[in-house]
Amino acid sequence: MTPVPRKIAITGATGYLGRVVTCKLLANEHDVTALVRHGTRHRVAAGAHVVELDLFDRDEIAAALKGRDTVLHLVGTAHPNPRKAEEFVRVDLASAKACAAAAASAEVQHFVYVSVAQPAPVMKAYIAARMEAERALGKNRLTATVLRPWYVLGPGHHWPVMLSPLYAMASLIPALRAGAQRLGLVTLEQMTNALVQAIEQPPRTGACKIMEVPEIRAATR
Repeated sequence: MTPVPRKIAITGATGYLGRVVTCKLLANEHDVTALVRHGTRHRVAAGAHVVELDLFDRDEIAAALKGRDTVLHLVGTAHPNPRKAEEFVRVDLASAKACAAAAASAEVQHFVYVSVAQPAPVMKAYIAARMEAERALGKNRLTATVLRPWYVLGPGHHWPVMLSPLYAMASLIPALRAGAQRLGLVTLEQMTNALVQAIEQPPRTGACKIMEVPEIRAATR
């Protein structure tokens, strides 16, 4: 079945996930607008509309979202690690809260958010910021899809491959199997397919759909 064309706004469209998913959405004939920081329009994939703005200003974002039915929020700290706890609050959480409030104000029909697999034994500050962002979606009464990957393998993001034997061993132990699945690795292709699927197959109005690692891996679009 041919997907219904969407009018999508993407924050973080110049990043690791953003450029790839923008290209896939354009290939599926969706109308894509990239919301980006001033001076970065040259990094947006060809074919997308571009709006330069302050990604932490609720009013500017709301104005840019008028007429859009979907927003995909991808703003976040690059290469997160435990030493960036303050940045997770200042960038990841603050931008998500501003975008959620703006989406509610602009009456956007569907909010797609990339969170993180949880619970986990590491990256506590990162997980806390993303969980708080998820709660902001509920507080703003948004119809939402939340994707929870642990680590997305792709160009420049390959080091966790060495952990694959450990994941395989853990999956054979009943007490560790659920954690190994929840914190499993996904590829950039799997993640972008899942994002496109999430956008093209929104949940019912008022609902929040969660896609964990197994659902991300199973996405086919």
